[in-house]
Amino acid sequence: MRKIQNTSIFDFHGRPSLTKALPLSLQHVLAMIAGVITPPIIIAGVVGATPQEKLLLIQIAVLASGVCTLFHLYGIWKFGARLPAIFGVGFAYVPTLIAVGAQFGIEGILGAQLIGGITMMVVGYFIQYIRHLFPPVVAGTVVLVIGLSLYDIAVRYMAGSGNVSAPDFGAPLNWIVGLVTLTTVLAASQFGRGVIKLSAIIVGIVVGYLLSLALGMVSFDAVAAADWVAVPRFMPFELEFHTSAIIAMVIICVINSVQTIGDLSATTVGGMNRELKTSELTGGLLGNGLTTTASAFFGALPTSTFSQNVGIVAMTKVISRFVLALAGGFMLLAGFSPKFGAIMTTIPYPVLGGATITVFGMITMTGIKLLIKDELSARNMTIVGLALALSLGIAEVPAAIERFPEWLQNVIGGAPIVVAAITAFTLNLLLPNTTLADEAREREAMASDDSGEPGCPDRQAPRRSAPSRLDGAQGTPGSVPRV
Repeated sequence: MRKIQNTSIFDFHGRPSLTKALPLSLQHVLAMIAGVITPPIIIAGVVGATPQEKLLLIQIAVLASGVCTLFHLYGIWKFGARLPAIFGVGFAYVPTLIAVGAQFGIEGILGAQLIGGITMMVVGYFIQYIRHLFPPVVAGTVVLVIGLSLYDIAVRYMAGSGNVSAPDFGAPLNWIVGLVTLTTVLAASQFGRGVIKLSAIIVGIVVGYLLSLALGMVSFDAVAAADWVAVPRFMPFELEFHTSAIIAMVIICVINSVQTIGDLSATTVGGMNRELKTSELTGGLLGNGLTTTASAFFGALPTSTFSQNVGIVAMTKVISRFVLALAGGFMLLAGFSPKFGAIMTTIPYPVLGGATITVFGMITMTGIKLLIKDELSARNMTIVGLALALSLGIAEVPAAIERFPEWLQNVIGGAPIVVAAITAFTLNLLLPNTTLADEAREREAMASDDSGEPGCPDRQAPRRSAPSRLDGAQGTPGSVPRV
């Protein structure tokens, strides 16, 4: 008897027709592409990469995202989540990569990334034993600081460059292009429908790019010089290992493991109506650690889950592996063409700033959503408030830690996310785990002690009535003075 093929887009093993799967896959590509290419562009500017190195970083980032997505969809042995999730070079690492890259260049980033990826695999192996150490109050604080620490990058880009000393920095024309891009993203996300709504960032980039073309702000010299096809080289950059860079990267890789837990849980709960299995969580973290480690040898930046694609899965309930594999396949093919990467580098900074500032805002709000999963008790508000105060305060006043050892300055000085993570994690372990109910009972007990009547915080001890001034008689509670 002939077996009927499963063509459902709402089944992980379903294999729908290409005509049905292609548009559903395209929206995943549109949702992820800006997030994939922006980190290498940012890091290339920080480390002072040459145009050729910048193209290479973009090309390998796109290629790594495709490979990583396919790897997690199908898995190998215990590695891979085997869930309808998109993986790729992510924004969560950017603040730390900026701090490390400014000190040690791309070589220092990749060397620290190698150790960070191994650490992530260790976390994946032991995650079932340590998962309780990263509750929403810790994870939410970390994600919140990630978003807040990226705003200055977006504003600098809207002003015209990542470098404030650039000749045209802050020019009105740059701001016009950036604000038009931002307005387009907002209009598409709030008033658009279907693919337009889901791909609001790409729509904004297209509009901003066309405006930049009309204003003569785009140069195609890099595109003309780029090859059509190129195969990535093994170790295009040397790996350097610096203690402070390794510490910072290990911390952010552990933190990213917390984000991965949240994204994979959201995928299964929102898209598959079930809880995340331990084997899927372990496979996801092991696989992400393996791809992050391997990426260091080819010049690709660390990988992570893409929250925007998790949102698409949760909203549409389309969980077919075939649909997401098409998206990964497209990224894989695009990664073999330097021409594609060269075209991406022609996007002016104001366009990138206007488009990505909304992404950073969404990261911030994701952190807030994580925080309110836990009770906003005095304990939790203390953890969040102190983590924000220390991390953002030190980032704003780097001179405050100039007397610290140099390695410690490099770890905490340029990456507020590290200070926030350490503070939130430590306070969560040390502070008593009191809930709102515990605080209410404590207030009730204190009120009872003051009133002298246990269990009656709102009642006060009876008071004797004041004597009547009319006849000098002593009044009693409830009595009426005589006239």
